[in-house]
Amino acid sequence: MSRAARIGCVGELLVEFLCASKNGHHRQADSYLGPFPSGAPGIFIDQAARVGGQCVFVGAVGDDAFGDVILDRLSADGVDTRLIGRIPGVPTGSAFVSYNDDGSRDFVFNITQSAASCWAADQATLSALADCNLDVMHVSGSALGGAQAARDIVTMCEMLHARGVKISFDPNIRKELIGDPGYFGAVRRLMEFCTIFLPSDADAEMLFPGEAIESFAPKLFRQAADYVVLKRGGQGAEAMHRLGEHLRLPAHRIDVVDPTGAGDSFCATFVTLTAAGRFDLAGALARANMAGALAVSKTGPMEGNATLAAIEAALAA
Repeated sequence: MSRAARIGCVGELLVEFLCASKNGHHRQADSYLGPFPSGAPGIFIDQAARVGGQCVFVGAVGDDAFGDVILDRLSADGVDTRLIGRIPGVPTGSAFVSYNDDGSRDFVFNITQSAASCWAADQATLSALADCNLDVMHVSGSALGGAQAARDIVTMCEMLHARGVKISFDPNIRKELIGDPGYFGAVRRLMEFCTIFLPSDADAEMLFPGEAIESFAPKLFRQAADYVVLKRGGQGAEAMHRLGEHLRLPAHRIDVVDPTGAGDSFCATFVTLTAAGRFDLAGALARANMAGALAVSKTGPMEGNATLAAIEAALAA
Protein backbone atom coordinates (compact mmCIF):
# COMPACT_ATOMS: atom_id res chain seq x y z
CA MET A 1 0.00 0.00 0.00
CA SER A 2 1.27 3.45 -0.87
CA ARG A 3 1.65 6.27 1.64
CA ALA A 4 2.89 9.83 1.61
CA ALA A 5 6.61 9.86 0.97
CA ARG A 6 8.79 11.80 3.41
CA ILE A 7 11.08 13.99 1.31
CA GLY A 8 13.88 16.31 2.40
CA CYS A 9 15.93 18.83 0.43
CA VAL A 10 18.73 21.29 1.16
CA GLY A 11 20.21 24.30 -0.58
CA GLU A 12 19.66 27.78 -1.91
CA LEU A 13 16.40 29.70 -1.71
CA LEU A 14 16.12 32.72 -3.99
CA VAL A 15 13.72 35.22 -5.43
CA GLU A 16 13.91 35.51 -9.19
CA PHE A 17 13.37 38.47 -11.48
CA LEU A 18 12.72 37.86 -15.17
CA CYS A 19 13.67 40.46 -17.78
CA ALA A 20 10.63 41.41 -19.84
CA SER A 21 12.65 41.63 -23.08
CA LYS A 22 15.00 39.17 -24.76
CA ASN A 23 18.61 39.55 -25.87
CA GLY A 24 19.45 42.37 -23.47
CA HIS A 25 21.97 40.33 -21.42
CA HIS A 26 21.16 42.58 -18.39
CA ARG A 27 23.21 45.37 -19.99
CA GLN A 28 20.48 47.88 -20.66
CA ALA A 29 17.61 49.37 -18.72
CA ASP A 30 14.48 47.22 -18.90
CA SER A 31 11.48 46.02 -16.93
CA TYR A 32 11.72 42.91 -14.76
CA LEU A 33 8.91 40.65 -13.57
CA GLY A 34 9.03 39.32 -10.02
CA PRO A 35 9.80 38.55 -7.28
CA PHE A 36 9.12 34.87 -7.94
CA PRO A 37 10.13 32.27 -5.32
CA SER A 38 12.96 30.21 -6.80
CA GLY A 39 16.18 28.28 -6.32
CA ALA A 40 16.45 24.80 -7.82
CA PRO A 41 16.11 23.03 -4.42
CA GLY A 42 13.17 25.28 -3.51
CA ILE A 43 11.38 24.51 -6.78
CA PHE A 44 11.98 20.81 -6.14
CA ILE A 45 10.57 20.75 -2.62
CA ASP A 46 7.53 22.83 -3.59
CA GLN A 47 6.66 20.39 -6.37
CA ALA A 48 7.31 17.38 -4.13
CA ALA A 49 4.76 18.77 -1.67
CA ARG A 50 2.26 19.48 -4.44
CA VAL A 51 2.28 15.84 -5.56
CA GLY A 52 1.67 14.60 -2.03
CA GLY A 53 5.03 14.41 -0.29
CA GLN A 54 5.54 15.22 3.38
CA CYS A 55 8.38 17.66 2.83
CA VAL A 56 11.02 19.45 4.90
CA PHE A 57 13.66 21.89 3.71
CA VAL A 58 17.03 23.00 5.08
CA GLY A 59 18.06 26.49 3.99
CA ALA A 60 17.95 30.16 4.88
CA VAL A 61 16.35 33.43 3.79
CA GLY A 62 16.78 37.01 4.90
CA ASP A 63 14.53 38.66 7.44
CA ASP A 64 13.00 40.75 4.65
CA ALA A 65 10.04 40.89 2.27
CA PHE A 66 11.70 38.55 -0.22
CA GLY A 67 12.15 35.98 2.51
CA ASP A 68 8.42 36.30 3.19
CA VAL A 69 7.69 35.61 -0.49
CA ILE A 70 9.57 32.32 -0.33
CA LEU A 71 8.33 31.14 3.06
CA ASP A 72 4.73 32.06 2.29
CA ARG A 73 4.79 30.00 -0.91
CA LEU A 74 6.44 26.94 0.59
CA SER A 75 4.18 27.01 3.66
CA ALA A 76 1.05 27.42 1.54
CA ASP A 77 2.02 24.35 -0.49
CA GLY A 78 2.61 22.24 2.60
CA VAL A 79 6.40 22.32 3.08
CA ASP A 80 7.72 22.11 6.64
CA THR A 81 9.82 25.29 6.94
CA ARG A 82 11.10 24.96 10.53
CA LEU A 83 14.66 24.23 9.34
CA ILE A 84 14.73 27.34 7.15
CA GLY A 85 16.61 30.02 9.06
CA ARG A 86 15.87 33.74 8.90
CA ILE A 87 19.08 35.73 8.92
CA PRO A 88 18.84 39.31 10.26
CA GLY A 89 20.73 41.95 8.33
CA VAL A 90 21.51 39.71 5.34
CA PRO A 91 19.40 39.93 2.17
CA THR A 92 17.51 37.00 0.71
CA GLY A 93 19.28 35.46 -2.26
CA SER A 94 18.29 36.59 -5.73
CA ALA A 95 18.62 35.71 -9.39
CA PHE A 96 18.04 37.94 -12.40
CA VAL A 97 17.29 36.07 -15.63
CA SER A 98 17.32 37.31 -19.21
CA TYR A 99 16.34 35.06 -22.11
CA ASN A 100 17.75 35.12 -25.62
CA ASP A 101 16.11 34.17 -28.90
CA ASP A 102 18.21 31.01 -29.16
CA GLY A 103 16.81 29.77 -25.83
CA SER A 104 19.95 30.52 -23.81
CA ARG A 105 19.75 32.44 -20.55
CA ASP A 106 21.93 35.02 -18.87
CA PHE A 107 21.92 35.01 -15.05
CA VAL A 108 23.06 37.46 -12.43
CA PHE A 109 23.07 35.72 -9.04
CA ASN A 110 23.39 36.98 -5.49
CA ILE A 111 23.92 33.78 -3.54
CA THR A 112 27.28 33.74 -1.77
CA GLN A 113 26.75 37.19 -0.22
CA SER A 114 23.14 36.46 0.74
CA ALA A 115 21.17 34.45 3.26
CA ALA A 116 21.01 31.62 0.72
CA SER A 117 24.52 30.59 1.79
CA CYS A 118 23.93 31.02 5.53
CA TRP A 119 22.31 27.70 6.39
CA ALA A 120 24.35 25.36 8.57
CA ALA A 121 24.70 21.61 8.83
CA ASP A 122 25.18 21.85 12.58
CA GLN A 123 24.37 19.08 15.01
CA ALA A 124 20.94 20.49 15.82
CA THR A 125 19.98 20.49 12.13
CA LEU A 126 21.35 16.99 11.57
CA SER A 127 19.46 15.70 14.61
CA ALA A 128 16.24 17.35 13.47
CA LEU A 129 16.61 15.81 10.02
CA ALA A 130 17.25 12.39 11.52
CA ASP A 131 14.05 12.74 13.54
CA CYS A 132 12.05 13.39 10.35
CA ASN A 133 12.40 9.71 9.34
CA LEU A 134 12.90 10.70 5.71
CA ASP A 135 12.47 8.27 2.86
CA VAL A 136 14.57 10.37 0.46
CA MET A 137 16.93 13.31 0.73
CA HIS A 138 17.34 15.22 -2.52
CA VAL A 139 20.33 17.28 -3.62
CA SER A 140 20.60 19.59 -6.60
CA GLY A 141 24.12 20.22 -7.82
CA SER A 142 23.35 23.94 -7.83
CA ALA A 143 23.52 23.78 -4.02
CA LEU A 144 27.15 22.61 -4.07
CA GLY A 145 28.60 26.01 -4.90
CA GLY A 146 31.26 26.90 -2.36
CA ALA A 147 33.59 24.46 -0.67
CA GLN A 148 31.86 24.66 2.73
CA ALA A 149 28.38 24.09 1.32
CA ALA A 150 29.64 21.13 -0.67
CA ARG A 151 31.26 19.58 2.42
CA ASP A 152 28.19 20.19 4.57
CA ILE A 153 25.81 18.65 2.06
CA VAL A 154 27.98 15.58 1.55
CA THR A 155 28.30 15.16 5.32
CA MET A 156 24.55 15.53 5.77
CA CYS A 157 23.80 12.98 3.06
CA GLU A 158 26.39 10.52 4.37
CA MET A 159 24.78 10.70 7.82
CA LEU A 160 21.28 10.17 6.43
CA HIS A 161 22.40 7.42 4.05
CA ALA A 162 23.96 5.55 6.99
CA ARG A 163 20.53 5.68 8.65
CA GLY A 164 18.85 4.10 5.62
CA VAL A 165 17.62 7.27 3.91
CA LYS A 166 17.81 7.12 0.12
CA ILE A 167 19.62 9.93 -1.67
CA SER A 168 18.40 11.37 -4.94
CA PHE A 169 20.82 13.53 -6.90
CA ASP A 170 20.34 15.91 -9.80
CA PRO A 171 23.88 17.03 -10.76
CA ASN A 172 22.43 20.21 -12.33
CA ILE A 173 25.91 21.34 -13.38
CA ARG A 174 26.15 25.12 -13.69
CA LYS A 175 28.96 26.83 -15.56
CA GLU A 176 29.11 29.37 -12.72
CA LEU A 177 30.14 26.61 -10.28
CA ILE A 178 32.68 24.62 -12.26
CA GLY A 179 35.58 26.63 -10.86
CA ASP A 180 34.58 26.19 -7.20
CA PRO A 181 37.07 24.13 -5.15
CA GLY A 182 35.73 20.69 -4.37
CA TYR A 183 32.65 21.04 -6.58
CA PHE A 184 33.24 18.03 -8.81
CA GLY A 185 34.60 16.09 -5.84
CA ALA A 186 31.23 16.52 -4.12
CA VAL A 187 29.40 15.60 -7.32
CA ARG A 188 31.42 12.40 -7.67
CA ARG A 189 30.96 11.50 -4.00
CA LEU A 190 27.18 11.87 -4.16
CA MET A 191 27.11 9.76 -7.33
CA GLU A 192 28.77 6.95 -5.36
CA PHE A 193 25.82 6.40 -3.02
CA CYS A 194 22.75 8.02 -4.55
CA THR A 195 19.76 5.77 -5.18
CA ILE A 196 18.19 7.97 -7.87
CA PHE A 197 20.45 9.76 -10.35
CA LEU A 198 18.74 12.43 -12.46
CA PRO A 199 21.09 14.14 -14.94
CA SER A 200 20.16 16.27 -17.92
CA ASP A 201 21.64 15.56 -21.35
CA ALA A 202 24.18 18.33 -20.70
CA ASP A 203 25.08 16.90 -17.27
CA ALA A 204 25.56 13.43 -18.71
CA GLU A 205 27.82 14.74 -21.48
CA MET A 206 29.92 16.60 -18.89
CA LEU A 207 30.24 13.59 -16.59
CA PHE A 208 30.32 10.79 -19.19
CA PRO A 209 31.54 12.34 -22.45
CA GLY A 210 30.27 10.58 -25.53
CA GLU A 211 28.40 7.86 -23.59
CA ALA A 212 24.74 6.93 -23.95
CA ILE A 213 22.65 6.02 -20.92
CA GLU A 214 23.10 2.32 -21.72
CA SER A 215 26.83 2.84 -21.13
CA PHE A 216 26.95 5.03 -18.05
CA ALA A 217 23.89 3.80 -16.13
CA PRO A 218 25.47 0.40 -15.29
CA LYS A 219 28.35 2.27 -13.65
CA LEU A 220 25.85 3.86 -11.26
CA PHE A 221 24.06 0.54 -10.72
CA ARG A 222 27.32 -1.08 -9.66
CA GLN A 223 27.54 1.50 -6.87
CA ALA A 224 24.17 2.22 -5.24
CA ALA A 225 21.68 3.49 -7.82
CA ASP A 226 18.33 1.85 -8.48
CA TYR A 227 17.21 4.42 -11.06
CA VAL A 228 19.07 6.50 -13.64
CA VAL A 229 16.75 9.03 -15.25
CA LEU A 230 17.88 11.23 -18.14
CA LYS A 231 16.07 14.55 -18.65
CA ARG A 232 16.22 15.37 -22.34
CA GLY A 233 14.23 18.61 -22.56
CA GLY A 234 12.59 18.85 -25.96
CA GLN A 235 13.46 15.20 -26.62
CA GLY A 236 11.54 13.89 -23.62
CA ALA A 237 12.94 11.56 -20.99
CA GLU A 238 14.71 8.24 -20.69
CA ALA A 239 15.09 5.97 -17.67
CA MET A 240 16.73 2.73 -16.66
CA HIS A 241 16.25 0.53 -13.59
CA ARG A 242 19.01 -1.60 -12.14
CA LEU A 243 16.99 -4.75 -12.97
CA GLY A 244 17.14 -3.92 -16.69
CA GLU A 245 13.96 -1.99 -17.48
CA HIS A 246 14.65 0.76 -20.02
CA LEU A 247 12.02 3.31 -21.08
CA ARG A 248 11.90 6.30 -23.42
CA LEU A 249 9.17 8.93 -23.55
CA PRO A 250 8.83 11.75 -26.09
CA ALA A 251 8.37 15.32 -24.95
CA HIS A 252 4.85 16.73 -24.78
CA ARG A 253 4.02 19.45 -27.26
CA ILE A 254 3.40 22.60 -25.29
CA ASP A 255 3.95 26.31 -25.75
CA VAL A 256 7.08 27.18 -23.79
CA VAL A 257 6.59 30.33 -21.71
CA ASP A 258 9.41 29.94 -19.17
CA PRO A 259 11.55 26.77 -19.01
CA THR A 260 13.26 27.62 -15.71
CA GLY A 261 12.43 24.99 -13.10
CA ALA A 262 11.10 22.32 -15.47
CA GLY A 263 13.87 19.88 -14.61
CA ASP A 264 13.37 20.41 -10.88
CA SER A 265 9.62 19.80 -11.22
CA PHE A 266 10.35 16.63 -13.21
CA CYS A 267 12.79 15.38 -10.56
CA ALA A 268 10.45 16.12 -7.66
CA THR A 269 7.54 14.30 -9.26
CA PHE A 270 9.59 11.22 -10.11
CA VAL A 271 11.31 11.02 -6.71
CA THR A 272 8.15 11.58 -4.67
CA LEU A 273 5.94 9.15 -6.58
CA THR A 274 8.64 6.49 -6.64
CA ALA A 275 9.29 6.85 -2.90
CA ALA A 276 5.57 6.64 -2.16
CA GLY A 277 5.31 3.33 -4.01
CA ARG A 278 2.27 4.54 -5.95
CA PHE A 279 3.65 3.88 -9.41
CA ASP A 280 6.10 1.64 -11.20
CA LEU A 281 8.90 3.09 -13.32
CA ALA A 282 6.63 3.65 -16.31
CA GLY A 283 3.94 5.39 -14.25
CA ALA A 284 6.34 7.63 -12.35
CA LEU A 285 8.25 8.57 -15.50
CA ALA A 286 5.07 9.45 -17.39
CA ARG A 287 3.90 11.75 -14.61
CA ALA A 288 7.31 13.35 -14.19
CA ASN A 289 7.48 13.94 -17.93
CA MET A 290 4.11 15.70 -17.83
CA ALA A 291 5.06 17.70 -14.74
CA GLY A 292 8.11 19.01 -16.58
CA ALA A 293 5.92 20.01 -19.53
CA LEU A 294 3.39 21.82 -17.34
CA ALA A 295 6.20 23.65 -15.57
CA VAL A 296 7.20 25.55 -18.72
CA SER A 297 3.68 26.82 -19.38
CA LYS A 298 3.74 29.74 -16.92
CA THR A 299 6.05 32.66 -16.19
CA GLY A 300 8.07 32.11 -13.02
CA PRO A 301 10.09 29.08 -11.89
CA MET A 302 7.53 27.69 -9.41
CA GLU A 303 4.39 28.99 -11.06
CA GLY A 304 4.05 25.97 -13.33
CA ASN A 305 4.37 23.44 -10.51
CA ALA A 306 1.34 21.14 -10.54
CA THR A 307 -0.61 18.86 -8.24
CA LEU A 308 -0.89 15.18 -9.02
CA ALA A 309 -4.55 15.72 -9.93
CA ALA A 310 -3.55 18.37 -12.49
CA ILE A 311 -0.89 16.07 -13.91
CA GLU A 312 -3.37 13.19 -14.20
CA ALA A 313 -5.90 15.48 -15.92
CA ALA A 314 -3.27 16.64 -18.41
CA LEU A 315 -2.28 13.04 -19.16
CA ALA A 316 -5.91 12.09 -19.68
CA ALA A 317 -6.39 15.01 -22.05
